[in-house]
Amino acid sequence: MGEVPTPLPASVRRGYGLGSVATGAFGTVPGLLLLPYLTDHLGVAAGLAGVIVFAPKAWDVLLNPVAGRISDRSEHRDGSRRPFLIRAGLLLAAAFALLFLGPVAPMWLGAAWVAVAYLGCATAYAFFQVPYVALPAELTDDYDERTRLMTWRVAVLALAILVSGGASPAIRDALGREWGYRAVGFFVAALIAFGAWAAWHGTRDAPIRRPHRSAVAFASQVRIIATDRPFRLLLTTFVLQALATGAMLAGVDYLSTWVIGTKLSATILFVCFVAPALVVTPLWQRYGVRRDKRRGYLLASVLLGVGALSVVVARSVPVGVVYAAVAVVGVGYAGAQLFPLAMLPDVASRSADAQTRVGLYTGIWTAGETLGLALGPALYAAVLALGGYVSSRAGSVVVQGDSALTAIVVGFSVVPAALVGLSLVSLVRYSLTREVPLR
Repeated sequence: MGEVPTPLPASVRRGYGLGSVATGAFGTVPGLLLLPYLTDHLGVAAGLAGVIVFAPKAWDVLLNPVAGRISDRSEHRDGSRRPFLIRAGLLLAAAFALLFLGPVAPMWLGAAWVAVAYLGCATAYAFFQVPYVALPAELTDDYDERTRLMTWRVAVLALAILVSGGASPAIRDALGREWGYRAVGFFVAALIAFGAWAAWHGTRDAPIRRPHRSAVAFASQVRIIATDRPFRLLLTTFVLQALATGAMLAGVDYLSTWVIGTKLSATILFVCFVAPALVVTPLWQRYGVRRDKRRGYLLASVLLGVGALSVVVARSVPVGVVYAAVAVVGVGYAGAQLFPLAMLPDVASRSADAQTRVGLYTGIWTAGETLGLALGPALYAAVLALGGYVSSRAGSVVVQGDSALTAIVVGFSVVPAALVGLSLVSLVRYSLTREVPLR
């Protein structure tokens, strides 16, 4: 009989999971508040603001494989991944604190400040995120132990998204736009620093294992991906839905300010979007076990799209109806996060050369998700620009025309719903089920 693997200390599981405080905070708050900061505080035109928000994330897509390769080759005595957590994590926290500290006037200088600071954030984040995602391969080679690690990570991630995304608009509104944005920068920087330190410190007692080094050339690996139809279908579905949710996240503040217009409505909208995940994720998990993951993903996607489309009536119904529709989006979103992440290993590990493929598939998956979430705010900004949205400086009062208000709602509802509908085209063609294995 084989040797029974030694379980990781509970402190290591907690420490690794707490790293999601950093990834959750940085993955949420810029998508929620950076576009409004540019258009409604600095006065940057919506189209240009979309470019500023998108470009650093697009840089991340290119940088992620480089960061992975550098960490792969690291020979540090504390492991090839752990040193990056504290170094890149603290650099990310510092860069984020600077993000909202720039000048308001002239407008071009404020925009340039944000562009450079956000590029710094994106660069540091690549060198934190990629080693963090790869770390479980070095912490343990036991399948069940990795599942326990992921349970902690997903639980902390949901809580981090809820806290950072729910509190940040409230902090900004409580302190006023000028000092509020600065306070948000320091608040999120503190969360990132804590998460980075906790992940680095909490995994210090874990055994160091060297990850498997693939002998397959990079060009050959690319060919593997290019010919893998099931993976392409699953990735296409996920990226389109990431694009949809990124657009909705960017629209929360605009919908709150110009359509709902009540105190704390941005925080309530965000909580309606994220909080259901804390409740329904276990239910989605049970559904997937009993009925099949693909079927669960289809159902969750339909709820995501229908909930988004329902918000199109936001200008003519009571605010409670809007909140309820966003809560339906949240229920669908929870399943649309759980199921594809559970289906990815089914695709990546279905052949004999799984060890040389899982890391590659995961890296491309992360890059695709980053691209989708980056394009979402840029797409929403383009819809605002087409609707004639009027940007403004801090302290000025503007009135948005009817076409701009329509664009705010359409960008939050119709556009994401259409993207989710498009994603179903690839999802229904995905063939892996419990009864029909992939070949």
